[in-house]
Amino acid sequence: MKIVDISKQNTEDILSSLLKRSTGDYGKYEETVAKILKNVRENGDKAVFELTKEFDGFDLNKGDIRVTEDEVKEAYKEIPAEFVEIMKKSAKNIEEFHKKQVRNTWIDTKPDGSILGQRITAVDSAGIYVPGGKAAYPSSVLMNIIPAKVAGVERIIMCTPPNKEGKVNPGTLVAADIAGVTEIYKAGGAQAIAAMAYGTESVPKVCKITGPGNIFVALAKKQVIGAVGIDSIAGPSEIMVLADKTANPHYVAADLLSQAEHDSLASAILVTDSKELAEAVNDEIDKFLPKLSRRDIIKESLDNFGFAIVSKDLDTAIETVNAIAPEHLEILTANPFETMTKVRNAGAIFLGEYSSEPLGDYFAGPNHTLPTNGTAKFFSPLSVDDFVKRSSIISYSKEALEKVHEDIELFARQEGLTAHENSIKVRFE
Repeated sequence: MKIVDISKQNTEDILSSLLKRSTGDYGKYEETVAKILKNVRENGDKAVFELTKEFDGFDLNKGDIRVTEDEVKEAYKEIPAEFVEIMKKSAKNIEEFHKKQVRNTWIDTKPDGSILGQRITAVDSAGIYVPGGKAAYPSSVLMNIIPAKVAGVERIIMCTPPNKEGKVNPGTLVAADIAGVTEIYKAGGAQAIAAMAYGTESVPKVCKITGPGNIFVALAKKQVIGAVGIDSIAGPSEIMVLADKTANPHYVAADLLSQAEHDSLASAILVTDSKELAEAVNDEIDKFLPKLSRRDIIKESLDNFGFAIVSKDLDTAIETVNAIAPEHLEILTANPFETMTKVRNAGAIFLGEYSSEPLGDYFAGPNHTLPTNGTAKFFSPLSVDDFVKRSSIISYSKEALEKVHEDIELFARQEGLTAHENSIKVRFE
């Protein structure tokens, strides 16, 4: 990793480098995605079948687009029983965490007869997108379906691409079954997003789409906003480790590498007030690399988006964290809980040397679908809130309205909306 001394210019340069990884730089693909969306919107199943044959090499049809119970049962036979049990444990942790996020409807009544409140209802349906091939991660299946289930969504569908034999990744199927999916369809890419956004003869239209995907999926989600809600436009993964001289460089290096292996656009950044630690971490990375199966990807990631930023003190390091707003933040300092109180912007925060980032990816319970590319400044992790909506409740008695009707009428007159004024006025003529 490149070791740089902290400065305002360095921080801005690093931010600029990281933002180049976002979907905003992929305009050349937008026209292709727009054509796919238009094709599916106009031609439904026919377009999905043709595009699946073109991109996934399988001749899909009405008879096999939906995954059957037998296919799910067969998937269980292909997955080690030990791994199935681990997924069930993970699912339990995820469910328990997300149950604590559930909000309740509330009503506030006053003596004058006015009633105000908020009603919480789940969206009618949700569509979960799950990539195929090497990017098929059962953990993401659990993380997307379970919050929807906890929120009370009645119909949760999942779209995931088939292989050339028409089969779906067995780990994906088992995870979806454990999580409580309603139905699964064999469709991938932008065409799957279009199918869920607009509906086809086979795939139902949903209210909200969540889940990760490649650039075509990300751009498709971006373009269907309005026809359907989405979670976010996720960028490449990123990790930042905030550490002082007390941190173990062996652990720091291992944790940075855990995200760099995702893909060549992933970023891994160490922010520290100790140059000695930064140099020791670099040495540990060199020792780890030959042992890791994805070392070529890791090396490219670190060469382009790997940094060790050295600051004059911990407070300056923390300001760098807040400026970059990382997806994953590990705090490995003498007092991580105290350090955390100064952090304003991060997707998920891991405290202490035994809270390595993969703990959050797979098992702890908090959601691993997190804001990337600096969006942790205004976005939050995927949660139950993403699958519910709020309705305001307003009820006034005649007595309550009588006290304020002239104020409302004046407000309406000031805005030039005389029909608004009249709607209140007629009740007291």
